[in-house]
Amino acid sequence: MFSFTVDKEISIELFQQHHKEELYELIDSNRDHLRPWLLWVDKRRSPEDLEPVIPIWIRNYADNNGFDAGIRYHGRLVGMIGLHYIDWKNRSTSIGYLLTEEAQGKGIITRSVSSLLNYLFNELDLNRVEIQCALNNGKSIGIPARLGFTKEGITRDGQWLYDHYEDIVTYSMLKKDWPVS
Repeated sequence: MFSFTVDKEISIELFQQHHKEELYELIDSNRDHLRPWLLWVDKRRSPEDLEPVIPIWIRNYADNNGFDAGIRYHGRLVGMIGLHYIDWKNRSTSIGYLLTEEAQGKGIITRSVSSLLNYLFNELDLNRVEIQCALNNGKSIGIPARLGFTKEGITRDGQWLYDHYEDIVTYSMLKKDWPVS
């Protein structure tokens, strides 16, 4: 299964069914932190709610069509990272991520995305990677900004979240612009 080491503190591993309790605990204990940005948080009310989702994530990976994986910091699950679909014709994908509130400020997502970009550009030979963030989510926007992504534009009212729309900002990185080989 998909798994790799980002650095001595961080690893990324594909979710399996045996992770459902641990993943649910991450979601449940960070509900107030995650809910403003993720519509699916309210749909996860027990570990069993993850049972039908995890096989979809595994199938996506098996079909070479993206993945959803856990981010571990010193062995502890602190977040998620994933590819939302790989467009092989255009050699492009988009990255999504989330992090527990207590794990913020340690560079975990920045290092994870950077390592993933090396993999995507050098191993998978992709050409383009996007990151989309809610315009009001300053911490999430900080990731592509720190990594040198190009801000492409804003989709007004691009995402419905519970009772309101959020503007979505799109960032991109091209293989030729990625500074790390």
